Amino acid sequence: MASITGFSASMTAVSCSFKHTQVRFSRVNSVSLSFHGKSFPSLSLRSAPSRFRVCCAAKPKTVSKVCEIVKKQLALADNIAVTGESKFAALGADSLDTVEIVMGLEEEFGISVEEDSAQSIATVQDAADLIEELLTGKK
Repeated sequence: MASITGFSASMTAVSCSFKHTQVRFSRVNSVSLSFHGKSFPSLSLRSAPSRFRVCCAAKPKTVSKVCEIVKKQLALADNIAVTGESKFAALGADSLDTVEIVMGLEEEFGISVEEDSAQSIATVQDAADLIEELLTGKK
């Protein structure tokens, strides 16, 4: 069991110590870890959207199917990797391509995506999460 032996905070850094473990946040965008005197590479943090969002990760089967549809709609070569983290824009999709992807998803999964929801889809994972949300709501 870990216990906190010290805590300090300031506008530029936050440090926590757990017995022999020290965690330090610097510049609010990186994390440095030190265990028993050994340092590990810093981890970078991404800024999160300012609004609160609760979501559950889509099933791997849904993500896989969305990947297939995106590859087909964008006519991507077999050697191009498409994953949940793939951004449509990075795969070469423009706004028309994105509309066609959404239409393909609607047809495949038997759902209807509202325009405002469609505009929030930027990645394969976004699309898969939205599909799961819509399918769950149908039950």
